[in-house]
Amino acid sequence: MKQKRVIIPLFIILFMIILNVIAWNSTAFSDFYVAKIFPLIMTPFSFLTGLFPFSVGEFLIKLGIIVLIAGILLFIILMLAKKNSRRKILSFYGVAALWIATYIFSTLTTNFFILYHCTRFSDKYFQESEHNDEQLIELYNLLVKNANELSDDVERDENGFFVLSDKLSPNAKASLKNISDEYPLLSGYYPNAKAISSDYFMSQNSLLGIYFPFSLEANYNPAIYDINLPYTVSHEFAHLKGFIQEDEAGFIAYIACINSDSDDFRYSACINALEYVYNEMCRSGIDIYGEDINRISESVDRDLFKYIPEEYWEENEEKEIISTETVEVISDFTIDTSLKLNGVDDGAKSYDRMVNLLLDYYFPAE
Repeated sequence: MKQKRVIIPLFIILFMIILNVIAWNSTAFSDFYVAKIFPLIMTPFSFLTGLFPFSVGEFLIKLGIIVLIAGILLFIILMLAKKNSRRKILSFYGVAALWIATYIFSTLTTNFFILYHCTRFSDKYFQESEHNDEQLIELYNLLVKNANELSDDVERDENGFFVLSDKLSPNAKASLKNISDEYPLLSGYYPNAKAISSDYFMSQNSLLGIYFPFSLEANYNPAIYDINLPYTVSHEFAHLKGFIQEDEAGFIAYIACINSDSDDFRYSACINALEYVYNEMCRSGIDIYGEDINRISESVDRDLFKYIPEEYWEENEEKEIISTETVEVISDFTIDTSLKLNGVDDGAKSYDRMVNLLLDYYFPAE
């Protein structure tokens, strides 16, 4: 019986290693897994965690930190107080650590790692093609035109900022299902998106939303401006359907929102896509104020590049345990490293590949 406590988790870890090796070397296996196996895990698990009104993933992280600290302190106390039982204590802690490591590695493998090795979205749905600055400008002008028009159809607060008037989760689910004929993986069950209670720490990390592989939830930062909410929740929902690459989830969020029945969602899509395209034009050396460039309206300019209200930082300054600058550096490094370890060669820069997908969508190869 004692041997089983070690053999079973080691067997599970070995099996997960084999799955990772197969996924890294077989796109066909990863595609099959995401299409046929992952939904069988996601649907019931998301349903169960969705029964709780709070983020289960956030709760697990907080619980894990408490258990870790308490466990270390208890270990030290027991080792000092129970000198004759040190071998048993070490054995117990070793087995417990092994099972925890098994749970973490298994969950990350099935709900995270394998998803990175599917056929690239651009390879699956678009023909490979090169794009030029003229097409980039045309895309920018299209987004500006649509944003300018939609900006007059949405509600605003006393300061002129966009206010979300439509329901968030129901519209996000409906928007994604509306395009499931074109992208079949988007069909099926979606849980409700959940706001994170640790919004200040999330804001320090510059995170608008987060996908928790341990609870299979779509979570968002409630402190962000309303203009980002429809796009962000749709982005996190795309992760729940197996689209783990950031550029792919971003593109799907745009297509879902721009085809939504909600003006709020369409406007959010334009504003968020406009940011990526604007940055790409600046990197390409294109004059944003050129004669052939559409002008952003005053109301659109007010909503563009807005994430966290300035007064929010002042109101929550006492919550800062580690400086925001330090947290941002650590967060950026962690995200970039995680992506590269999962085979995304350009790391955090992969977010910007969404522009390529938008160009492929609007200017398909002939």
